[in-house]
Amino acid sequence: MNKLLEPNRRAFLAGAAAAGALGLTSTARGAGPDPAQATEGAQDNAIRPFRIEIPEAALADLQRRLAVTRWPDKETVEDQSQGVQLATMQKLVDYWQHGYDWRKVESRLNGLPQFMTRIDGLDIHFIHVRSKHANALPLIMTHGWPGSIIELLNVVDPLTDPTAHGGRAEDAFHLVLPSMPGYGFSQRPRDLGWNPDRIARAWAELMKRLGYTRYVAQGGDWGAPVSSAMARQNAAGLLGIHLNLPATLPPEIGKAIASGDPAPAGLSPEEKAAFDAIATFFAKGRGYAVILATRPQTVGYELTDSPVALAAFMLDHDAHSLGQIAQAFDGHPVGGLTRDAVLDDITLYWLTNTAASSGRLYWESQGSVLSAAGQKTQEISLPVAVTVFPGEIYRAPKSWTQRAYRNLIYFNEVDKGGHFAAWEQPELFSAELRTAFRTLR
Repeated sequence: MNKLLEPNRRAFLAGAAAAGALGLTSTARGAGPDPAQATEGAQDNAIRPFRIEIPEAALADLQRRLAVTRWPDKETVEDQSQGVQLATMQKLVDYWQHGYDWRKVESRLNGLPQFMTRIDGLDIHFIHVRSKHANALPLIMTHGWPGSIIELLNVVDPLTDPTAHGGRAEDAFHLVLPSMPGYGFSQRPRDLGWNPDRIARAWAELMKRLGYTRYVAQGGDWGAPVSSAMARQNAAGLLGIHLNLPATLPPEIGKAIASGDPAPAGLSPEEKAAFDAIATFFAKGRGYAVILATRPQTVGYELTDSPVALAAFMLDHDAHSLGQIAQAFDGHPVGGLTRDAVLDDITLYWLTNTAASSGRLYWESQGSVLSAAGQKTQEISLPVAVTVFPGEIYRAPKSWTQRAYRNLIYFNEVDKGGHFAAWEQPELFSAELRTAFRTLR
């Protein structure tokens, strides 16, 4: 479903009428003026082809809004301690206006097999790429916030065709890349309860519907709690999971950080470094999470009305990611985090009007994403694999990881990559998945 801003609805419908579609295939047209209702009567188990067709009117409206941006004054510090710096945002907006082309990523997405299916009352959008290699292992990967399927596009080829990327044919995967409810082209929930547990049940149904009886799951950011919930629920056919943001914080560590106490005595150097990184993140880096967990509707108004507000809020995710994105707009991209890729993701949120609906996942979720107790890791009996990337919010120590996951089959620390590992370092990330899941084939 393409979901645009309410103020743009008339322009959107006019553009869609001229194009003969509401951004959907013919199987979903003509069901009413609201794209969110476009497949209300669709057969529950049907899997329908999907194609993105954003009307020119929507892109013109985005340009108009960018042109009339009202800027704040410059920050009073020389670093990012007050948030996204004015110079970064002005470079971003200038390129968004004069150099960026949404149609390129739209064409790239339309070049992949995209589908819709209705699960638990919602239309779920997903990409499904089957490998040409025999005996490929099905893999469902879940993105996070402020990410989307955009952050996973660079691993499609390395995972489905490993022989073209230094891997072996027997390490190939069939890929299923869904957009989470309220994100991208998946439908926006209208009822309560769409937390990681419910999404996990929907993903299990999706894999069943696709006919996969043996598969693995992977996730970082919110994809980690979703994948962990699938394992905790012992989803039928699930063989194991891989996480690049594991929930390893022991209870005593979480308690000390929450209360602002110093690190407990007796920590190893790796554990002390992890403690310090998390403490810093909780004190200075998680403002966006606090807002979305408590007031997603309130912040949704500004993010829905101003593309610059949306971009700044999404960029201010954590210091490491913000620094990389700033480098991208200074002409020094880090891995896959080019300025085009960053704007692909932001523009997807804008054009689908999913700033508020995606943020509600924080409001719906209980328990820290990083906490072993909060994510009930001791209830996971299935095999768990973990890769630690150096630029993540924290580097999970092996000692904490072994304590959190009683069936840890793979643990590796790599030398580059961060929070958006699949996006930043797709070849390294893909190699990690091939190795991590090799024993489960």
